[in-house]
Amino acid sequence: MKRIILTVMVIVAGLSVTALDTYAQSGDSNARAAKRQQEIDKWHKEMAEFRARSEHNREMNELADSIAGIQAAAAVKNRDFVLEADQVTFKNGSTVFVNSSTTFISLKGDRAVVQISPSNFASGPNGVGGVTVDGMVSGMQTMVDKKGRTTLSFNVMGIGINAQIEIYMTPGTNRATATIYPNFNSNTVWVYGTIVPYENSDVFEGSSL
Repeated sequence: MKRIILTVMVIVAGLSVTALDTYAQSGDSNARAAKRQQEIDKWHKEMAEFRARSEHNREMNELADSIAGIQAAAAVKNRDFVLEADQVTFKNGSTVFVNSSTTFISLKGDRAVVQISPSNFASGPNGVGGVTVDGMVSGMQTMVDKKGRTTLSFNVMGIGINAQIEIYMTPGTNRATATIYPNFNSNTVWVYGTIVPYENSDVFEGSSL
């Protein structure tokens, strides 16, 4: 009888240990699941905050572009602007990134300046790595197509330049592309950059030819 009771107690003890172990494992599993859910919830929260910040930044950038575009349009209308270049493409297809303070097209009333300075090392004829030419403006025309894209064209004639210039403005921003067509050769140059009011520009004008 004692042996039977002892056997039963051993079995009960074993079942109790198994139950406790199962309970402990269940508790660990629940803890891991809860921690995992917390991590997922934290990730969703951070992603929502990131999307909100991104949307806010996008709206602010669009607003800044819109304001810059309005200022550029007004400056072009008033013949008082500078196209500060960040990139230039030459007839042979080569493209160079340039310093916007030394490569630009400016218009102030009836005087235009075209300065192309692709080199940051050589002084060039203008003393800032390239060529500077200026002249009087004539034949000014402004056209706006159905999509709101503005094209400004004019002729520039001076001692070192005789060319037609066309400037294409991107709607809603101050980004623009200018094409310079020399009248006595085919060395067309494309200039890419942003248009700013003349008084807001910090370009450095070199020595003109």
